[in-house]
Amino acid sequence: MRRCFLLLLCVTGSWHFPPARAELPPMIPRDVLFGNPDKSRPRISPDGTRLAYLAPDRGVMNVWVRTIGEKNDHPITKDRDRGIRRYFWAENDHQILYIQDKAGDENWHLYAVDLTTNEERDLTPFDKVQAGIIGISPKFPNDIFVALNRIDPDRHDIYRLNIETGDLTLAVENLNGFIGFVPNHDFIISAALRSRDDGGLELFVRDDADAPWRLLYSWGPADLLNGGPRGFTPHNDGLYVQSSADTGTTELRQIDIATGKGVTLAGDPRSDLAGIVIHPTKHTVQAVGFMKERMVWKVLDEEVKEDFAIIKRLHRGSFTIINRDRADQTWLVAIDSDLGPLRYYAYDRIAKTGQLLFTNRSAMEQATFAKMEPIRFKTRDGLSVIAYLTTPRGLVAKNLPMVLLVHDGPWSRDDWGYDGEAQWLANRGYAVLQVNYRGSLGYGKDFSNAANRDWGGKMQTDLLDGLDWAVKKRIADPTRVAIMGSGFGGYAALQGLTTTPGVFVCGISNDAPLDLRSYARNIIRDRKSIETIVWDRIGHPERDAELLWSQSPLKHVDKIVKPLLMAHGANHPRIPIDEVREMVELLRVAGKDIEFVAYADEGEGFAIPENRVDFYDRAEKFLAKHLGGRYEPSRTPTARPKPSKTPAADGA
Repeated sequence: MRRCFLLLLCVTGSWHFPPARAELPPMIPRDVLFGNPDKSRPRISPDGTRLAYLAPDRGVMNVWVRTIGEKNDHPITKDRDRGIRRYFWAENDHQILYIQDKAGDENWHLYAVDLTTNEERDLTPFDKVQAGIIGISPKFPNDIFVALNRIDPDRHDIYRLNIETGDLTLAVENLNGFIGFVPNHDFIISAALRSRDDGGLELFVRDDADAPWRLLYSWGPADLLNGGPRGFTPHNDGLYVQSSADTGTTELRQIDIATGKGVTLAGDPRSDLAGIVIHPTKHTVQAVGFMKERMVWKVLDEEVKEDFAIIKRLHRGSFTIINRDRADQTWLVAIDSDLGPLRYYAYDRIAKTGQLLFTNRSAMEQATFAKMEPIRFKTRDGLSVIAYLTTPRGLVAKNLPMVLLVHDGPWSRDDWGYDGEAQWLANRGYAVLQVNYRGSLGYGKDFSNAANRDWGGKMQTDLLDGLDWAVKKRIADPTRVAIMGSGFGGYAALQGLTTTPGVFVCGISNDAPLDLRSYARNIIRDRKSIETIVWDRIGHPERDAELLWSQSPLKHVDKIVKPLLMAHGANHPRIPIDEVREMVELLRVAGKDIEFVAYADEGEGFAIPENRVDFYDRAEKFLAKHLGGRYEPSRTPTARPKPSKTPAADGA
């Protein structure tokens, strides 16, 4: 058969498989999959009179607003560069707040737009200072708490900011090395987190703004990843915390501030807590979610039991409560499904009905998608691992070219639902396997801690064991497998090409750490308060230098023999572009098959849609060449009002 294929290749000059391609559904254009969504992330105003959402304005994502019941949609922000991704309503009902950085430098500024005057202001106009939102309160609608590393770049102090006047008042000078803060319902910073010397966490509380801090609760290193406070109880006499202390999975507990005693509100012996719904004004816990193979909600408040049951029936998929108005009459709900775009609903609690607001990508509504199926396999050392398999619609799932798609993190996870990369790959003719390797979140603390200080070790063999499962099931053709990922996933792709060069035909790596020594140093730059956590999870850049260097792709660059596509954001704050260019140059000098593109206006990830589409264009062509899937010819990109800088390809 292979000789026949080679003969066909010589005759046609094609790397594609015409019979398989003919059975696939129509190609979904890359710009539909990876360009800007039509509308996304709706938020209802606290008074319930207006709806905000993100949508393109002159090709760039901005905040739009409309009056509920009218068709007066209009943009209220004027970003012309990276696009707005995070915003929220102020409690005063007439201002919208959002954060934005420059070219991916992660020095976030906080902006406010007044809907009555259309005035937009930078509320934190400080150079090389990072702003973070700590809390808002309906009791103080014109004030917010914001964290700023304005005094010392290595720590964030807490300021009370009046969003009407712009006045800043220092509320907490962070001289205790705290890494997180929680305001109570009287809008006083009354709880704070600090990392322990062993990599764990300590939770401190105080009785008022002038009282001393005292230790209330503590998490060891093993309980860190899912541990932390989630807010105060209704009368400020307790805290809701996530904890796996004395149990295998993360539970929701209520800790009494006076005594330190706790009670468990909800837990699951197989899955970590993955979501909490807390009433916005009563501050009672109404439901908790656990991500098993799919999201499962457990309702704790009988008043919303019927609401959750009705929402579950609105559409096939997993749902999330996004936000709701102050009267608690209207909920905004997002429903995620593997077979279509994200759907947003307005749910009326009085009428008990849900109305579709919009999908995030209308061009996808008529497209044919592939099912994502949860599967489970055993690793070589007997560990049970959950993965997600997506196979091309219209093809028999036998002996297919496969892409092992590795999630970032590693302390993250793949979930069931719509995944743009998985659907793109399946639509092009590839089976896609996404493995929640050890270190991934959601399966208990033993599983998530099993990867500590072992990058490239058993996490990597978990990926290989998942691939072996797919080969033994005859789903994947072992001679046509690629490995691909971003961040840690990009690291895993490079590890796959260096440690098991015979397994993969090619690899795609984006924003990957190449030298773990410098990566461990750069993670704590400007954030020294988390250094013990980094040392425990990854390793110490000096004490563990030999271990980290042995786990670094840059050390093993000479072992790469298969084609590689690399991409990187030139402004990545933790992985310097010079380090990436060094590796690319070493590969080129050695005569290796390497393609490289650097995006001059990106940091970590792709904020600019033209860059996303460009990367997936390159990746699609690369995979078609080496695996034989189909490829959508490149399109001329739509011009932007303020063009993005041209990507620097081929090491330029």
